[in-house]
Amino acid sequence: MSPPSSPPALSSLSSLPSLALARYRPVFAAPGALAFTLSGLLGRLALAMNGVSTVVLIADRRGSYALAGAVSAVGVLAGAVLLPLLGRLVDRLGQARVAVPAVLAAALPTGALLLCVRSGAPAWTLFLCWALSGGSPDLGGMARARWAHLHRADPAVLHRANALEQSLDELCFMAGPVLGMALCTTLAPEAGLLTARVLGTAGTLLFAARRATEPPPGRAPHRHPAGGLVRTPGLPPLLAVFLAAGVLFGSLEVTTLAYTDALGRQAAGGGLLALVAAGSCVSGLVFGAVRPRRPVARRLALGTGAMTVLMLLPLAAGLSGAGVPLLGAALLAAGSGTAPTMVSGMTLAQRLLPAHRLTEGMALAVSAILVGISTGATLGGALAQHTAPGTGYLLPAGAAALALLAATRLSRRDG
Repeated sequence: MSPPSSPPALSSLSSLPSLALARYRPVFAAPGALAFTLSGLLGRLALAMNGVSTVVLIADRRGSYALAGAVSAVGVLAGAVLLPLLGRLVDRLGQARVAVPAVLAAALPTGALLLCVRSGAPAWTLFLCWALSGGSPDLGGMARARWAHLHRADPAVLHRANALEQSLDELCFMAGPVLGMALCTTLAPEAGLLTARVLGTAGTLLFAARRATEPPPGRAPHRHPAGGLVRTPGLPPLLAVFLAAGVLFGSLEVTTLAYTDALGRQAAGGGLLALVAAGSCVSGLVFGAVRPRRPVARRLALGTGAMTVLMLLPLAAGLSGAGVPLLGAALLAAGSGTAPTMVSGMTLAQRLLPAHRLTEGMALAVSAILVGISTGATLGGALAQHTAPGTGYLLPAGAAALALLAATRLSRRDG
């Protein structure tokens, strides 16, 4: 007697994961694609560990969260300045020729920071060391440049590759802070930053070693357009979208931590932020598995629209004084609106940017996000200090609305 067959509905549900994986299989069709993806993942995990590891290190050894936060913010801003400069060199000379010396050079000021913190050196030395450490190469931008090179003839596969990259970013920003905090609190305050530097260096060296998938250096024309890369048609409003998204990320993080602290549930803050990243990670994979049917600028406008609506959920939960479970559900839903925006934005950037300056342009986009994060964290902290708990969620909701305005302008331009 043969076993009974599964109901059709259950069979369909059980086949969804395999169908989703099948949609991503063409992304890794190029030899070496999986290898550079995994090695780049190490480097991005290190980047996600840096922030919390630096703050815990300085706060523990110097007894000042104010100093720790200021040093961390200076490092973010330094990275925002240095990344486009490194990106320009990558476009001219090639990824391996720039990434390898850059990551090795960045290890020196990181080691100096550890020594300065431990030895009681003046505070200005901490700012200087961490600012100089911001010269690490942007593995995420270089990976997206590789995908654009490998899948330039197939926009649908490139869309999935960008969705995968965004989901991997979110995965790192779920695991990185947790790993950094665990190392700092269980081994030594220096352990998180030291591990991050080792992982970042190893990941970059392994990434650079995969030369077969590296895009060739671009041959720039003799004259660049007046005003530089920022004058590329369509790029200013796209950078405004990324800047607003950064403000959203920075303010959402600080507001959530302040809110849980006000509830007397400070330890729950990290878990709530992980829910935001989890929602974005899952929505990114789902978004990538769906075949795109609209122009990318239109997809960006729709994504920012959904993000704006979903950011009203944590705002409503915060203003109503909701507890951790309800706020967690709101943040999980809100996080699911960010990945489609970022995926569509990066895809549009790849189309707008000239091929010989793609890495520089992608680094410029990341810099806009970093400046936004720093700005959002500063504004979110000030609002949390002087207003009722939950009021700070006005900031990510407002930032999402600004991103929608910029994306709508882009959609009208390309529509």
